[in-house]
Amino acid sequence: MQLDHVAYAVTNAELADTVQRLGAELGVAFIDGGKHPRAGTRNFILPLASGQYIEIVAPLEHPVAETVPFGQAVRNRAEAGGGWMGWAVRVDDIAPLEARIGRSAGPGHRQRPGGTDLTWQQIGVIDLIAEPILPFFIKWDDMSTHPSVGGTPAVRILDFTFSGDRNSLTSWLGDTPEALLDGIELTWIEDGEIGLSAVTFQTSNGIVVIE
Repeated sequence: MQLDHVAYAVTNAELADTVQRLGAELGVAFIDGGKHPRAGTRNFILPLASGQYIEIVAPLEHPVAETVPFGQAVRNRAEAGGGWMGWAVRVDDIAPLEARIGRSAGPGHRQRPGGTDLTWQQIGVIDLIAEPILPFFIKWDDMSTHPSVGGTPAVRILDFTFSGDRNSLTSWLGDTPEALLDGIELTWIEDGEIGLSAVTFQTSNGIVVIE
């Protein structure tokens, strides 16, 4: 297991301004990632050289955004004021997680603006909705097309700020978050909205904290 990406949710009306604002803060431009047809969402991404990426995602005016778990998660966070929706953990084999969680993974699909498709299997978005500190798990069908390919070394994740039940997170991961998030510091706050509340980055502009 390893960190795959972090997701920042906003409304579709706020998407363009947020992409510009966060890109300016980080000193690197986001690129259009395309649409998730099954979830009724679209995103912009910033590939990182670490094999991770940052996602800014928004719900579209489409019925599936209200019924599919990922679309629901994005819409819920966007309508609550926006911000960090959560994080995803990449795995090589999703079968053990299906057995432990007790349900099957679902297919993921993103259509890139150039016409190519990305596909994957994911599980745990329902649990993220119920307890936002928990990540969901993702297994990419073809890592050669992973969104981090060609990523910039100018931005690096330094720290996650969490609020919530550390024991619940450890149980969900099957290990401590410190072990999983190798090289990323963890800051825990007691009084705050449950979930991932801030991410600290090393950038060409210095240290940047995005809440």
